[in-house]
Amino acid sequence: MGKNIKATSKKMASTASKVLSDPKASKTQKSLAGSALSQSGTTKQTGKKMESLASKVVAKSKYSTKSKKLAGSVLSQSNKAR
Repeated sequence: MGKNIKATSKKMASTASKVLSDPKASKTQKSLAGSALSQSGTTKQTGKKMESLASKVVAKSKYSTKSKKLAGSVLSQSNKAR
């Protein structure tokens, strides 16, 4: 497996942090935010389960723009070989 050179940006990490502290945020948003935040400043890659969730969020129109941005960040750090 290749080394992941991508990391969550400071702006996205800030968004993720706000989502995690928002009592109105959905479970999906909080899961994506947690994943994005855990990859901030590290070389961790997105796990298979989170990659699947993020793919569904990007593909469906029912999710908010914020959810889609978080999903995009999570997917950009996924294992390209998977």
